[in-house]
Amino acid sequence: MSLQNWLAFGAHADDVEIGMAATIKKETHRGRGVAICDLTEAERSSNGTVEIRKKEAKKAADIIGVEHRLNLQFPDRGLFVKEDYILKMVSVIRKVRPQYVFAPYWIDRHPDHGNCAKLVKEAVFSSGIKNIKDPDNLPPHKVKNIFYYLINSTEKPTLFLDVSDVYSYKIEALKAYPSQFIKSAESVDTPLTNGYIERVEARDKLFGLEASTRYAEGFIPEQTFVTNNL
Repeated sequence: MSLQNWLAFGAHADDVEIGMAATIKKETHRGRGVAICDLTEAERSSNGTVEIRKKEAKKAADIIGVEHRLNLQFPDRGLFVKEDYILKMVSVIRKVRPQYVFAPYWIDRHPDHGNCAKLVKEAVFSSGIKNIKDPDNLPPHKVKNIFYYLINSTEKPTLFLDVSDVYSYKIEALKAYPSQFIKSAESVDTPLTNGYIERVEARDKLFGLEASTRYAEGFIPEQTFVTNNL
């Protein structure tokens, strides 16, 4: 895999798109590489199947310009902090060698999202340690920072990115998951099938208000930024 500037982890396909699809589109539109790594195949989701979710994830990735999308096939609702999971994620980080890594914010109504954040933090730290061996025996790689994106959390971000010029791609990417966000005769009622895309858009408009723009996506960096002047 060629060097990617960013690596975004999600517990399930669609997590990354909910939190930062427009930010990714903004980055890929500039010609920079972004990879996505989904930890599970969401095999226990109330709606959709593994095969349907794979097709939806591929379509969404194409919309936002992501060429490399991986899936580690960890068990859905089984995302716990385990050494073998961490080492497999270390291998991904060392293959991709990103400057920045993204993960769901650790406070979220879905336990998998919070546990994904914990696993990412562990894997990012371990990937930079020479004497920690991953399954592919790759050289260490130090990530500059982790940025947490929001899925269901109402936490106020400390960093906003103006995505007004590419926001339509986010809506298109979310609509690429009809099994999750579009109510049908076969679907089960979930929080995602009842106006969820509209709620995400309303949140991003509110972030835009905070950032004095139309739409913004919000992030919480793991490490604070240091500058010599303002």
